[in-house]
Amino acid sequence: MTDFLKLVANENMKIYSRVRTWVMLAILVLFNAAPPVLMYLTDAQMDMWMVFTWTESFTFFLNTIFCVVIAAEIVASEFTWGTIKLLLIRPWSRGKILLSKFLAMILFSVLGTAILTAIALLTSYLLFPASGAAALGYEALPAENSLLLLLTDYIELFVIMLVAFMISAVFRSGSLAIGLSLLILFTKGLFGMLFNPDRFAWAKYVLFLHTDLSVYIQSPVGPGGVGLGFSVAVLAAYCLVFMLVSWWAFAKRDVAG
Repeated sequence: MTDFLKLVANENMKIYSRVRTWVMLAILVLFNAAPPVLMYLTDAQMDMWMVFTWTESFTFFLNTIFCVVIAAEIVASEFTWGTIKLLLIRPWSRGKILLSKFLAMILFSVLGTAILTAIALLTSYLLFPASGAAALGYEALPAENSLLLLLTDYIELFVIMLVAFMISAVFRSGSLAIGLSLLILFTKGLFGMLFNPDRFAWAKYVLFLHTDLSVYIQSPVGPGGVGLGFSVAVLAAYCLVFMLVSWWAFAKRDVAG
């Protein structure tokens, strides 16, 4: 167990030893502090949770993009730099190596989300009243809804990041993994229109229709009349497939070449 934790720590060291990583984290800090400040300077009439939600909705795309970059290159870069051979001569199985990379990727996504949440929440709290909606003449956005939206955004991030991780393991190309993953992220709405579950019964099993679970915050019914449990089951099934394909590509194929 200790050796495996050292392996995970080694993968984290590779991530945080790059200047690019710290630049991405700094951008997250800046972009999450800026919207509340700008709203305050323009005398926007909002309460704390509404400001936080607007900020989080805008900046979480950045967080997702940064996490996709890490996920896409955490495997592919080993082949690009030729360091994969150094890993394979160590007394670790390929499964453990891949798992350590997977955990390092998850830890980065959690860190990015934590930074995003902390900065946006703190700035919103300092600049806007925590419960000033009644005085401002509108209904406050419940804190529960804001946090649920954050959770659903992270679930979507996790799925897109796992897609990038799989493509990276299968094709050993970071640029291809980034491109295809971001294509899915920005065109999932188009797929939802093309494969409307109200027209095609089989479409309710399409991944793109279930990545955004925020629809269930306001309604118990999702695309095609399905419920939250169905959407979670579909996402879980796809994630399991992505993980198995990643493991097969990395552990069973000739990765030493």
